[in-house]
Amino acid sequence: MNERRVPDWLTRWEYAHRGLHGPETPENSLAAAEAAIAAGMGIECDIQLSADNHPIVFHDWELDRLTGTAGVTATRSAAELEQLFLQGTGHRPFRLATLLERIAGRVPVLIEIKSRARYSIAPSCAAVRALLADYTGPVAVMSFDPRVARWFRRHAPQVCAGLVMREDAHGDTQTPWRRRLTLRIAQPDFLAYHVAALPSRWVAGLRAEGLPVLTWTVNSLETRARALAHADALISEGAGLA
Repeated sequence: MNERRVPDWLTRWEYAHRGLHGPETPENSLAAAEAAIAAGMGIECDIQLSADNHPIVFHDWELDRLTGTAGVTATRSAAELEQLFLQGTGHRPFRLATLLERIAGRVPVLIEIKSRARYSIAPSCAAVRALLADYTGPVAVMSFDPRVARWFRRHAPQVCAGLVMREDAHGDTQTPWRRRLTLRIAQPDFLAYHVAALPSRWVAGLRAEGLPVLTWTVNSLETRARALAHADALISEGAGLA
């Protein structure tokens, strides 16, 4: 269904979900990224946009779960976010620019651009595009929001862009017609499909047509076996790691 050539590296790697994190190493930390590199894994990370339009490697819209500080992530400047601590450790949030400089092409990176209802995705997409303009390592972007893949297809077609999708009570793709509409809007280079929704006849059909399928979050031996049987690459953590 997609005439664009997907880079060969995309399905040759296993990706550490939010980096290779654990009890002493917070998710989406530089230490988690370095641990993934040391383990020979690619890195999946999330970005939120700071108040001054810097992509920050951070998952949540609010600060409390990850930093113990009250407030909305997007209301803080990049410099303010970099002064916080992650999960009671000495690790701090950091900019996507810092992560790309640290990785320096050693392993692939999947950048999930966060979005939600009534959120303007253009500033986040443009900020990420600017950072990727001079980056020569293997990199792809992805999002639950189909507008993100569509934006990159129109404004940065050289960037591999994927669609993240799930079928449970979260998100907006619980029904087959919503999934098909979302896919039509996105026209993605790949899918990153929820492992709990596999196997899926629809996904298997798309895969047979040549659309690469990654799957998340592989976090147990059971989900690992399912992912290996029904997807092209794994996004893993915890007990789901090889």
